[in-house]
Amino acid sequence: MDFGNHIRRIRQRRYQVNRRYSIKSVAERIGVDPDDLERIERNRKPPDEEVLQRLANDLGEDMDLLLALVGQIASDIRETIIRRPVLFTELIRGVSDLPDKKLIMLIHEANRDRSGHGFKPVTRIVDQ
Repeated sequence: MDFGNHIRRIRQRRYQVNRRYSIKSVAERIGVDPDDLERIERNRKPPDEEVLQRLANDLGEDMDLLLALVGQIASDIRETIIRRPVLFTELIRGVSDLPDKKLIMLIHEANRDRSGHGFKPVTRIVDQ
């Protein structure tokens, strides 16, 4: 899946039912020049994480999915990995082939163990 095309398709679908999703209107709401948003949609300018967060919020999209589409991870995740790189590298490699159902079970188990620490529950799985 291509990031720019993904964003443009979402914005254009929303525009068909609500004119507030024109390039100009979205750009204004997320604080970028309309030409910059057009370049982002055409994959000519990668958005920084802050712009991407505002765009995800405006379009109602999952931030982590959008970051993955541009080949990035959220800064808080990056910092967590950097603090314990060997453990998280092994964890990711160890679970990379598990089916989504098993990953969700692991996430729920981790959330139960860490309840009250600000973890958000897994509410949807995005086809990859």
